[in-house]
Amino acid sequence: MALSLDEVRRIAVLARLELSPEEEQLFQGQLSAVLDYVAQLEELDVSGVEPMTHALAEAGAAPLRPDELQPSLPPEEAVRAAPAREGTFFKVPRIIE
Repeated sequence: MALSLDEVRRIAVLARLELSPEEEQLFQGQLSAVLDYVAQLEELDVSGVEPMTHALAEAGAAPLRPDELQPSLPPEEAVRAAPAREGTFFKVPRIIE
């Protein structure tokens, strides 16, 4: 399924991305390839496959790491690279009016 440039631009707006014309062309091809692959997956007969709650739901598929207490970052270091901060908090745009 080939996406048009207008569809790529609409997706970029929804994702709040500013794309250059070169990036629009690049993403047009990449997103179209992803949708083509999803279309292939939709053709598979999965009627006999039991639903799963997690990709690793089968016992012993992959062990999870032990849940152990670890030291955390100091608040100042955690927000150091944030584009906007207020004290030791991340500052985000208000989305609820």
